[in-house]
Amino acid sequence: MDLGYIPSFCTACYREGRTGDRFMSLCKTGQIQNCCHPNALMTLKEFLEDYASPETKSVGEKLIAEELGRIPKEKVRAKAAEYIENIHLGRRDFRF
Repeated sequence: MDLGYIPSFCTACYREGRTGDRFMSLCKTGQIQNCCHPNALMTLKEFLEDYASPETKSVGEKLIAEELGRIPKEKVRAKAAEYIENIHLGRRDFRF
């Protein structure tokens, strides 16, 4: 995270049935970024809330804040921010 990489614990595509041709069509059109980027941030937030040391949490929270601003679609960015706040409040299992 110190290098700007987002560790992702995401299993959303598998859980949503986005496998095989369905997954590949999202990849080929570039639409997968509307799923992967926010899902990576949300799974990172869950990890930070549940397992991270204070130091790791600090680095991760900063990265999440920076990366939220890089989500290109406003609607996706707003929903991801909402889900991340809900994760902070103890709710889990959000996904795009």
